[in-house]
Amino acid sequence: MPSPAPDQLTGTLRGVLEPVVADAGFEIEDVEVRAAGRKHTVKVVVDVPEDAEETAVGLDAIARLSRSAAAELDRHEHLIAGSYTLEVTSPGIDRPLTRPLHWRRAHLRLVRVTLAGGETIEVRVGRAGPESVTVVEAGAKKPHPRELRYADVTRAVVQVEFKAPPKAEVEALDGAGGADPGNEEQA
Repeated sequence: MPSPAPDQLTGTLRGVLEPVVADAGFEIEDVEVRAAGRKHTVKVVVDVPEDAEETAVGLDAIARLSRSAAAELDRHEHLIAGSYTLEVTSPGIDRPLTRPLHWRRAHLRLVRVTLAGGETIEVRVGRAGPESVTVVEAGAKKPHPRELRYADVTRAVVQVEFKAPPKAEVEALDGAGGADPGNEEQA
């Protein structure tokens, strides 16, 4: 029996794998299926849930989850015709910030933001609330905190830095309550 198209298979596999991922204490961020002839690659991106105490997915947890997910897919081998490679991973640094959780994890990081109007800015991330995040403009001589509404952001990606954040930016965020990433009640 031929396998469904990769885009159809994605939803089916997500449903099969969600209980396994949840039992491991994670949630599925994305499932991607790529096909090359009869060979498939199933990539499952997992992360910790919004309410979890953990802030990252460890390598040992990924290895355990990978074995559990492979066992579950073996029980549903009829879904994928031919051989497949399973990749279980956590989101990389290049993952766009799309949820308040992502912004909280980017606390004090440099982020390139594309605004709804098309303007691109670089900001240092402070306190992230449910509707907005406190930021300061990166590189400003006198950084001033401001609220950036998630609804005004079309894309945001953490930038790699090889040095500590500038003291003035951190201090500006501290004065705005930006040093407390767990404080979600204020927006």
